[in-house]
Amino acid sequence: MAKSKSIRIASAVVALMLVAAVAHAGWTANHENRVKFSRPVALPGVVLPAGTYSFDVASEVAHNLVVVRSADHRKLFYMGFTNSILRPRNISSAIPIAFGEAAANEVPPIAAWYEIDGTAGHEFIYR
Repeated sequence: MAKSKSIRIASAVVALMLVAAVAHAGWTANHENRVKFSRPVALPGVVLPAGTYSFDVASEVAHNLVVVRSADHRKLFYMGFTNSILRPRNISSAIPIAFGEAAANEVPPIAAWYEIDGTAGHEFIYR
């Protein structure tokens, strides 16, 4: 039992080191999109004030790990795993954000981020 736990911990450490090494080495694919919001919006566990934000994947090996930072990359607002989804055919490739439902007096949650001009998307996980 303890051996199994040690193996899981070691595997997690190796995976994190791999992600960090790839991110540090500088990968060439560019998934970053800058998105401007005129009002506050929500992601799991955080409310983003109106402003411009950078949406990106963490690395080439972690496509489901999304990071949301300030436009100048100085402040990290969100980092979390997402579900991979395809862009619905009825949503323009120029529209990067799909919102979920919210009451009239609540901040609307971002349901998904679709990379601009891409067919892939990232569905945020709310628990």
